[in-house]
Amino acid sequence: MDFGLATSLYPDEYHYPTETYSSSAQQLDLVQVIQQLHASLDPRTVFACYGKVLGQYLPVQGIRLTNDEYKLSWGKRYGISLKRQLLNGGMPLNLHYQLLTPLTPSQKLLLQEIEPLLLQPLLNAMQYQEMSMQAMFDSLTGLGNRHYYTQSLKNAIARAHRKQGSVSLIVLDLDNFKQLNDRHGHKCGDYILKEFGDIIRGTIRNTDQAFRIGGDEFVIIVQGNIHAAGLLCERIVTATNQHDSFDQFGVSCSLGAAESGEALEAEQVYELADKALYRAKASGRNGYQLNLEQLS
Repeated sequence: MDFGLATSLYPDEYHYPTETYSSSAQQLDLVQVIQQLHASLDPRTVFACYGKVLGQYLPVQGIRLTNDEYKLSWGKRYGISLKRQLLNGGMPLNLHYQLLTPLTPSQKLLLQEIEPLLLQPLLNAMQYQEMSMQAMFDSLTGLGNRHYYTQSLKNAIARAHRKQGSVSLIVLDLDNFKQLNDRHGHKCGDYILKEFGDIIRGTIRNTDQAFRIGGDEFVIIVQGNIHAAGLLCERIVTATNQHDSFDQFGVSCSLGAAESGEALEAEQVYELADKALYRAKASGRNGYQLNLEQLS
């Protein structure tokens, strides 16, 4: 399920081909290793580089790294197990090596020499990824923000055109939200926005993407045709009506959906979905309308 979440850009688990270990490998150049590890700001690429370096100089055929936030994997999952730990200011990074053969005393010393070199470039990459995520997501709801939405819709339409698939857009708006803010304050309004984000999160499919693009306006990129978008609209309306807080504060949602046609650009798809949203509001709110113009 991609709400503009990082899992779409940085999967929890990433696999890489192993390097072929040779007992006659050339002497280790630590400066070159440091340069290689610092060459990327993608945690997966940094970890892959680390695995490839070890695979050249040691009988290592697989590594897994885990901590509270990350799970990275390189190479094979079987072999002689060796567990080690790196500390980052008291936060452990657990390393689980898979070996072809047990390490000799000299190989253990070499591992101890290489291992600390991973820490700084990996932390740099993790911090960069976190900052990139913050720039792409709405801090209140955890959904994607307007900037990420703009990029994602263009990419989704281009991908659908290449693969002759379908992509639709849903524009969502909360009914009576201004009155809620005026009567109960912005803290209550923020609570409702967050809850609505959770409703969207719980109803969209793994292939869909959801965003908050401003105020109480949300959008969903649906991987499917207008009828798939309609089913999703129905689920969201139902879930909102069944939410106790929405009922308590008299808040509902209106939705409009449109499908991207072959000649439509991102802005045109949004315009069609937005027109459908206004029809839904004009029809009494707490419902949805589908714009079928692009299908005729």
